[in-house]
Order: sequence, then structure tokens, then C-alpha cells
Amino acid sequence: MFSTGQLIFAVLFVIVFAVIIALSYKKDKKLHSKNYKGVTWVGIFFVIFIIMLFVIKQMLNN
Repeated sequence: MFSTGQLIFAVLFVIVFAVIIALSYKKDKKLHSKNYKGVTWVGIFFVIFIIMLFVIKQMLNN
């Protein structure tokens, strides 16, 4: 389906892309921790809210 050259390019692209993203995150880690202090709690409450909606839906369907 794919040629050998295309597969090599895809693998190298994924590796390089992941390295660049990791380096960018490492560089901005201090800035993110300063600007986004409460984001963990927002994420936790969002997940709890979604789970609650799913549970309510399951209870109403039965």
C-alpha cells in the first residue's frame, strides 16, 4: 500500500514531531505552571461532570 520511502518518511516525521513537541513543552513548563495554576481542578471537575451525565443517562434508560 505504501512504498518504503513513504514509510520511512512517516516514521521519521513522527519521531521528529514528538521530539519538537517535547522540547517546546520543556522550554515553556515554568511559564505554564505560573499561568495555568488551577487548570488541574477544572479538568478533574469536567471529567466528573461527564461521568455524572453518563450515569444519569444510564439510570434514566433503565
